Amino acid sequence: MTNKEPIETSVCVATSATQAEEYAVVLAASGIAHRLEVTETGWALIVAARDTVRASHALAAYEQENRDDTPVAASLPVYGETWIGALMAALLVGFFAVTGAPEGGSIWFERGSASAERILAGEVWRTVTALTLHADVPHVVGNAIACMGLVTAVAWWLGPGMGTWLVLLAGAGGNALTALTHRAPYISFGASTAVFGALGILAVLQFVARRQRPTAGRKAWVVIAASLALVGTLGTAPQSDILAHFFGLLVGAAIGIGPALALRRPLGRVSQWFLALAAGAVVLGCWGIALAANRPAA
Repeated sequence: MTNKEPIETSVCVATSATQAEEYAVVLAASGIAHRLEVTETGWALIVAARDTVRASHALAAYEQENRDDTPVAASLPVYGETWIGALMAALLVGFFAVTGAPEGGSIWFERGSASAERILAGEVWRTVTALTLHADVPHVVGNAIACMGLVTAVAWWLGPGMGTWLVLLAGAGGNALTALTHRAPYISFGASTAVFGALGILAVLQFVARRQRPTAGRKAWVVIAASLALVGTLGTAPQSDILAHFFGLLVGAAIGIGPALALRRPLGRVSQWFLALAAGAVVLGCWGIALAANRPAA
């Protein structure tokens, strides 16, 4: 009989969605793979067993650096638990099973990728459709996992409907700015622009929440620094579109300012799921236009 070490372990349990998202950003900025799991006592941060010591040290150093006498409670109300990030991840993987890889003149990539030339010629729907396309299995799995963490965190704050809309707008806006900057010939695709948009939204939400606490001035900048560090650790891998990641982060931060400053409480569940379904309808509508626009005349 042999003893097997656990593959994953809980490094800590956060008592609120705000704290869980904050710790998740700290781990991400430290380059430590992780996921969040809702438990009876709070939000558990799960890491690989080999990363337990490193993750514990990163969180302990963060707490030591930012310890003050101010309660940890967020100044912005949160929506609470939602599975929208997991649903979005499943849809990305499922759609990849339909589209496959771009090799062989795939009609999906021909008509839906973020071609700078086509976008600047008026095919703006490509800024949305490109978010749903991926090059291979590691590409889609990586973005799906990122959605489960970051999109879920946005939805904890703002709700699944508003969160989905803002992430979608951040991704599309990031693709549009990338096309304007690169111009022809340039083609990109993948959900990572929206993923970094979600990170930008979270950074602004955290920053505003902490600035509204009188003694948390220095702590307010931590999540901004962690977000930029995450761009450096995750967004500069080989074949990554660094500019698209940066623009996604930038647009996400810009559109997150309004809800962060003006929203007093998230919308109700009915409104949230109506918005989520409407966002899905926009994606389907963009694909409908993409597939019809290049259809040969009868």
